Parts: sequence; structure tokens; C-alpha cells
Amino acid sequence: MIVSRNQVKSLGMRMLPFSDAASDDLPLGQLLRLALFQVSVGMAGVMLLGTLNRVMIVELTVPATLVAIMIALPVLIAPFRALLGFKSDNHRSAIGWKRIPYLWFGTLWQFGGLAVMPACLLVLGGDVTHDVPFAGEVLAALAFIMTGFGMHMTQTAGLALAADRATDETRPRVVSLLYVMYLVGMGVSAIVIGWLLRDFSGLLLISVVQGCAVVTLVLNVVALWKQERVRPMSKEDREAPQPSFKDAWKDLTAGGSAGRLLAVVFLGTMAFNMQDVLLEPYGGEILGLSVSSTTFLTATWAVGALIGFALAARVLSRGGNTYRMASVGLLAGVAAFSTVIFAAPMDSTWLFFTGAGLIGFGGGYFAISTLTAAMTLPVDGLAGRGLALGAWGAAQATAAGLSTLIGGATRDTVNSVALSGHLGEALADPVTGYSVVYHVEIALLFLTLIVLGRLVTQSRGTLTIHQKPTGLGLADFPT
Repeated sequence: MIVSRNQVKSLGMRMLPFSDAASDDLPLGQLLRLALFQVSVGMAGVMLLGTLNRVMIVELTVPATLVAIMIALPVLIAPFRALLGFKSDNHRSAIGWKRIPYLWFGTLWQFGGLAVMPACLLVLGGDVTHDVPFAGEVLAALAFIMTGFGMHMTQTAGLALAADRATDETRPRVVSLLYVMYLVGMGVSAIVIGWLLRDFSGLLLISVVQGCAVVTLVLNVVALWKQERVRPMSKEDREAPQPSFKDAWKDLTAGGSAGRLLAVVFLGTMAFNMQDVLLEPYGGEILGLSVSSTTFLTATWAVGALIGFALAARVLSRGGNTYRMASVGLLAGVAAFSTVIFAAPMDSTWLFFTGAGLIGFGGGYFAISTLTAAMTLPVDGLAGRGLALGAWGAAQATAAGLSTLIGGATRDTVNSVALSGHLGEALADPVTGYSVVYHVEIALLFLTLIVLGRLVTQSRGTLTIHQKPTGLGLADFPT
């Protein structure tokens, strides 16, 4: 039997992961290029939350409280994502671009923040002598704000552009691809940056961080190249009165579905992320795991998240209801945190790692479901996809930052009271603080289910994604 070149090419495209995410309006090559902005955002996230966090505290001996404030600054910008999305919906230019200008200027902010950051940190750490009071603190804060603002602008505009170009049929897989690329950016960057900084010096810090700035610029320029069509606008169109953010927000929240969805995203993200800084200490302090063993927790969580992405893509491709799917993710979270709690009294490492994997699965499944729901919200009237996705990102990022802070503070507060004996002899144990946080997370998951219930009821009997059921192939697995 003779097989033609076109048949081989067609078979190869079908076998590629995420090939089903492509469409006539968004071919696979352009989709993969567009997804590179998520790699740059993941790299910047690792830089801010991981590498520079450790460098400031250990190598530069900056007080941990000051470091926490610096890391929290990008979170304070997160609520502005809704405004950024609205602005990109209504941006007017001579050539008609809406998303590309915001992707570009977000890239410049992110690039500028990373470019000046190492010098600012060296001033903050005292390696550079100066006579200006609080110069290091002010400069470092500006660098973190610039980087964080750029990340939020880039991600909001990039997600909106992907939603604009994807079809209803391909949008679930596009969402999964963007999430996986974000994880890839974080994972690869963590390994490469950690290896480059193994022999720390001030000069090496400058080289690595500014190198990341250059990589950010290159990746994002490749990502945005020829991704939006030129639609020339007349001078009259450009000067016409623009809608107000207040009116657009009213259009978005009309009917209550959007507002309730944002509440679900905020509460659910709080519930899944309070343990973010506690899972590895729990394994080391309570279960006596070694540093190398607890390091595998991240890999276990990532595997669970990837399974969640793959399953979400499959269910959505079959016309799954996003709100029902979000409830499944929340219930998986309840099982996950219950498993982690029981790991301590049973002294079971196996249960602990199972719980970590379930946290990744539930969190990933919930995130994909709610993001797809935001992408498919009605965009009639003044509200556009940029506003909807910006609001989703604002709720998700704000909740993630606050929950991490609340989780750590809750554990420390409860343990200080418990270990002093004020809660009785039975609770005078370090596990008490961790257990309280995990129980609070379970309570938040049930509260999120209550808020989600109305959305599930309203959507009963309807499909959120209207498309024909398809079989499960390799393209459904984010690998």
C-alpha cells in the first residue's frame, strides 16, 4: 500500500499533542507561538516567587518581612487586570489592533522590571554603598511592581487574544495548552536558573536576571508576531466616545452569572492555595521526610495537575458543563485535604503524596473549568472577553496571594497558642497549626460549592461548550 506525503503529514499532525486545538483561524504553528507568552510569565513567576526570594533572604541577608512585602507587591496589582482587559477590548488604533499593543507594552514593563531588578537588589542588600535613605527598598519595590504589572498585562491580553482567535470547539484545548505552557515555563526556568546560580555572586545575579529579561522580550515578540489582523480604522472611529468601565462592568455582571463565577474563582483559589507554603514543611516537620523526599511533592502536584488538564480537555470536548466540572474539582479538593490530614495520625507517607497529587488534580481541574467558563461568558453589549478574562485573572491572582499569606500566618498563630498549652495537652503539637489550615481549606471548598450551586442549577440541561463529541486521542493529553 502506497502512503502519500500528505497522508503522513496529516497523521503526524493528528498525533501531535494539542493538534486538535488548532483551527482554520488559529493554525497549530500560530497557536504554539502564541502560547510562548505563558512561558515568559511562568519564568518571571519563578524568578519573583522562588529564586529571588531565596537570594534576598540567604545571600543578600534581607529581612524576611521585607522580602514578603516585595513579593506581595505584584499581587496588589492583580485587581487591575479587569481594567486592563477592558482597555484591550476597546483599544483603538489606526491599524485596528486591540490585543497586540497591550501584549507589547506588557512585555516592555516585564522586561524593564527584570532588567533593573538585580542592581536594585544589590543596593537593597548593601553591596552597593550610597547615602540615600531607603534607596534600596524604593528601587526594589519599583522593580517588583514593574515586573508584576508587565506579567498581569501580558497574560490578560494574551488570554483574550487566544479566546478571540479560538473557536467554541477548540477553546477548551487552547485553555489547556496555555496552562501547560505556563507550567513548562515555570519548571524549565526553575531548573535552568537554579543551575546557573549554583555559585552565587553579584555579577552572576545581574547576568542571569537580565538574561531572563532578554529571553522574555524574545519569547513575547515571537508570540505576538502576526497574531492579530490589521483592520484599518478611520479618524472618526478612533475619536468616537469610548464606553466607561463602570457601564461595561454592569453589562458583564448583568444576570448575576459573572459575579457569582468570580466569587467562585476567588473562594476556590483561596481554598486550594492556603497550603501553598505549608505542604513541604508539613512533610518535613510532621512526617519526618528528608529534603529530597519533599522536593518530589512539587512533581507529584504537577502530575496531578496535568491529569486534571487532560481530563478537563476530554470532558469539555464532549460538551461538558464547566460549572459541573468545577464542582468535581472542588470535591476532589475535599478528598485531597482529608487525605493529607489523615497522613499525620496514620504516619503514612503514601497517603501524604496521594493527597498532594489530588490537590494538583483538583486545583487544575477547577482552574481549567472556571477559566473556560470565563472565556465563554456572553460578551454582548459593552463587556468583551478581555474584561471577562481580566476579571477572572484578578480574582484568581488576588486570592492566590492572600491565601498564601493567610495560610502561613494561621499556622504560626495557632501553633504559638497550641504549643504554649492554652488549647490543652492533646493539641500541644506542631501538627495542630497545619491541621487547622487544612480544615479551613475544606470549609472554604464547601462554601465555594454553595456559591457554585446556583450556577449549576441555572445551567442544568444546557451545554456550556456546543460541539460534537470526539474521541480521546494523544492530542487530549498535555505532555
